[in-house]
Amino acid sequence: MIRSMTGYGTAETRLPDGRVLRVEVRTVNHRHLSVSVRLPRGWEHLEPATVTGLRERLGRGRVSLSVACETPDREDPGMPGLDMDRVRRHVAALRRAGEELAVQGSLDLGALAALPGVWRSEGPHDNPPDEDGLLGCLTTALDELVVMREGEGARLEEELRTAIAAIVAQLDAVETRAPARLLRERDRLRERVGALAGAVEVDEDRLAREIAYLAEKWDISEEIVRLRSHVAFFLEHLGDVGAPPAGSPPSSGVASARTATTAAPVGKRLGFVVQEMNREANTLGSKANDAGISASAVAVKEELERIREQLENIE
Repeated sequence: MIRSMTGYGTAETRLPDGRVLRVEVRTVNHRHLSVSVRLPRGWEHLEPATVTGLRERLGRGRVSLSVACETPDREDPGMPGLDMDRVRRHVAALRRAGEELAVQGSLDLGALAALPGVWRSEGPHDNPPDEDGLLGCLTTALDELVVMREGEGARLEEELRTAIAAIVAQLDAVETRAPARLLRERDRLRERVGALAGAVEVDEDRLAREIAYLAEKWDISEEIVRLRSHVAFFLEHLGDVGAPPAGSPPSSGVASARTATTAAPVGKRLGFVVQEMNREANTLGSKANDAGISASAVAVKEELERIREQLENIE
């Protein structure tokens, strides 16, 4: 099974202190794997683990991860508290000023409460969760995203197989037409040589060698064999992807049991195969010397262009 690079996944979990942790993952097309992580302020130490978790599950695409933490009651974002270190510094500074300036007075709670910057509000993003709590929520979001990417990948695979079937049909038509084309060209060459020679006797041995030379020049069997080989390779990678290489170490961290069976990225490899198929189709068209074969070569190139467009969104 192949996977699309477009997907979305989200998950929520309740932390032990009652806050709600929400994770969103979005992916779109990209030539490589590009990861962008947006965490609440103060949670930066969790970024390496989240990036590792994303790379264990996704092989290609532009990935955007967003993490937010909310209190269940949005009207009560957190109880305010005093920043005691700041209060102590204010008090010490005021006492020094009073001693130096010989100013009499005393501080009370009202004066302390009015000091600038002594109050702080503990919002939902304070006190980041432990790494396991965040990675567990991320795993659930990635599971949802992978399901979406696999569903889109199944649709893309169906379109790719339809295009490949059309290419095979055109190759069958070319193979059927090719022998008659060589015979027709041989007879046409004989007629032209006979018309030009007139009463002069034609060297049949030399004429046979020239016909053999032209037949070799126009021969397209090699291109057909290569195209069929590329088609077989393409279909093999559509149907035989996802198994990890023999001897590969098991995944760790955020990757769940699904990691071992998720599809391996094949988009780039299939794109290279399409380039090779297009090159053979160009050669086939240039050597055709036949309207029907030329039309089949054009049809093959049209299907290859459709495949190339679909491969832009395959992981």
